[in-house]
Amino acid sequence: MTALDKTVLKVTAKGQVTLRRDLLAHLGVRPGDKVTVQALPDGRVSLKAQGKTGKISDVFGMLKREGGPVLTIDEINEVIRKGWAGEL
Repeated sequence: MTALDKTVLKVTAKGQVTLRRDLLAHLGVRPGDKVTVQALPDGRVSLKAQGKTGKISDVFGMLKREGGPVLTIDEINEVIRKGWAGEL
């Protein structure tokens, strides 16, 4: 879908419209996500995914450290065990 594509939506008797999957994908929203609708001049509205600022892949490698991990998997599991046992 490009910025020039137009979609015609039918309004139901309840005053609702359903967005097509390609529009939802364009917004990057999934079931349960929220969108913001803003009334604009001249009878127009703006529809924007709420709280969406990027893709999940944007954070990959964010916590990577030089020299490898600070704790091994076994050390992490031991900390978890002690936490659940109330030893920490």
